[in-house]
Amino acid sequence: MIATTPKPPYYAVIFSSEVNQELEGYKEMSQQMVDLVKTQPGYLGHESAREELGITVSYWDSLDSIKKWKAVSEHLQAQKFGREKWYRAYKTRICLVERDYGFDSGLF
Repeated sequence: MIATTPKPPYYAVIFSSEVNQELEGYKEMSQQMVDLVKTQPGYLGHESAREELGITVSYWDSLDSIKKWKAVSEHLQAQKFGREKWYRAYKTRICLVERDYGFDSGLF
């Protein structure tokens, strides 16, 4: 589902990842992070897709909100497990969204 975001400017955190073959506990932790991030001040929504390359884009009202989310203890634990167990590689990019536009056919 495409996230509903406010009128720009706002921020996007793009998390791209490649997973290892060992994924025990990965889906459960991922769901915990989805549930937790929705409670964070400044969180605006997210979009995620996974095939060979996983990409999650989360949207935020400020750089301060992003910084605070990165420091949440449960999120720190998930980051640690990601580095130690689940990810072969990942990259995080933080961007200022200055403009957005879209289309919705209303058929779905």
